[in-house]
Amino acid sequence: MSKRDYYEILGVSRDVSEAELKKAYRRLAMKYHPDRNEGDESAADQFKEAKEAFEVLKDAKKRAAYDQFGHAGVDSQMGGGGFGQGADINDIFGDVFGDIFGGGRGRGGSRVYRGDDLQYNLEVSLEDAVNGIETQIRVPTKVTCDACDGNGSKRGTSPSECSTCHGVGQVRMQQGFFSVQQTCPACRGKGKVITDPCPKCRGQGRMNKEKTLSVKIPPGIDTGDKIRLSGEGEASENGGPSGDLYVAIMVKEHEIFQRDNADLLCTVPINFATATIGGELEVPTLSGKVMLKIPPGTQTEKIFRLRGKGVKPVRGGSVGDLLCKVRIETPVNLSREQKDLLMSFHDTISGDESQKHSPQAHSWLGGVKRFFEELSNSN
Repeated sequence: MSKRDYYEILGVSRDVSEAELKKAYRRLAMKYHPDRNEGDESAADQFKEAKEAFEVLKDAKKRAAYDQFGHAGVDSQMGGGGFGQGADINDIFGDVFGDIFGGGRGRGGSRVYRGDDLQYNLEVSLEDAVNGIETQIRVPTKVTCDACDGNGSKRGTSPSECSTCHGVGQVRMQQGFFSVQQTCPACRGKGKVITDPCPKCRGQGRMNKEKTLSVKIPPGIDTGDKIRLSGEGEASENGGPSGDLYVAIMVKEHEIFQRDNADLLCTVPINFATATIGGELEVPTLSGKVMLKIPPGTQTEKIFRLRGKGVKPVRGGSVGDLLCKVRIETPVNLSREQKDLLMSFHDTISGDESQKHSPQAHSWLGGVKRFFEELSNSN
């Protein structure tokens, strides 16, 4: 039987971030863990399936191989059904609880937590998105307390060893046949407890702060794209690495242009005379003005393509085009003299001349006539 797609198993998209990947796996691991579904073979299979998918996708090299070659690219790296050859069953379930309750092990086995990732929503103009810009943002976040250097204890004192886990940060629990590790409830995996907290951060080791960051917006970026600022997320609770900051881009609506991937779209109103006898119009582009030639007899909704006047995509590729859709504007607020001139003009193109000057209208009226004739004959 062929294996299911790893992204489908975890219920995530192919461009899922590390944080979202871990969150999806935690949810499935808690739902299908064998200790919660005793005797349910289906749940056990789904648990193993989710574990295997997570083990591949969390590893950058394995994920790249899987994205390129599918299961064939990683099967040779996975043994024993995806858990590694010779893996001890306690190690497997220990890893599960490790992923659920905290990051990697620190000194003495205590948990070291990575700081949380943050997201900042940044609105930019279409011009800045197309051309690129460097801007500054102010981000509220948690930073390491400078009074206690992040350990949470009053200056001159240090955290003491947790008496529950003896500094390990984990306690081992026996659940039936299995022996599993769980984060120590007393110290929450830190292995240390604070007896004399820092007055500045109240023992948290972190403080709220708003920091100013410079962000380079690359040319061609679009709504939905994200820029990752490594290490600019929240500080860790116990000396681990800081999280990352993701700047999510939202391009503002433009008064003239709409964007469609690499192309730009705009609507150009033209008058009746120009559409009829032709002419030239000055139209805007993001790089300046250009002249657009309007041929005689141009109909409304006609689209003219200006090559290379669009956007160069941020991920590479050729520059897009500017698509100008003309829309014939009906004259309004006419004087009596103007109306008389139009009526005189109308008389010259109506009657027998209508088929020559208005082929679409003549064809449509012919279709209407045939429709009613057929309707009359059927009755």
